[in-house]
Amino acid sequence: MSDKKEILSYVAIIIIGIILAQHMNVVVSGSMEPTFYRGDIVVIEKTDFLGFNEINASNLKVGDIVVYHATWFNEPVIHRIIQVNETADGKKYYVIKGDNNPVSDPYVVYPDQIAAKVVTIGNNPLVIPKIGYITIWIRGL
Repeated sequence: MSDKKEILSYVAIIIIGIILAQHMNVVVSGSMEPTFYRGDIVVIEKTDFLGFNEINASNLKVGDIVVYHATWFNEPVIHRIIQVNETADGKKYYVIKGDNNPVSDPYVVYPDQIAAKVVTIGNNPLVIPKIGYITIWIRGL
């Protein structure tokens, strides 16, 4: 009977590890310094995690840090919302910028492009410093 409990505990650990890994994102550039740095890991809430909406991408606000699928870059981008606007026909969009960048990102971002929001405690993003360098090294970024 103890073998079954041991196996179940290993399965539980693996499942918890997979769920936790799906809620972390490695920072691959310095565009958000000094908020966080290349190699840091940010904890995120997803717009779609196994069919569950942890956040609503249409309810984001100025100051939120999001992960989005950029039309101008082939990797997810982690930047801050600096403006929330609507088109003439009422479609919401965001102007987004890296804290360390002199100008906003080249194209506006629509809610369907948002993949996740960085979890914050108070006004501070939840960051695990530097351990993401392993992933950066493996991926050759």
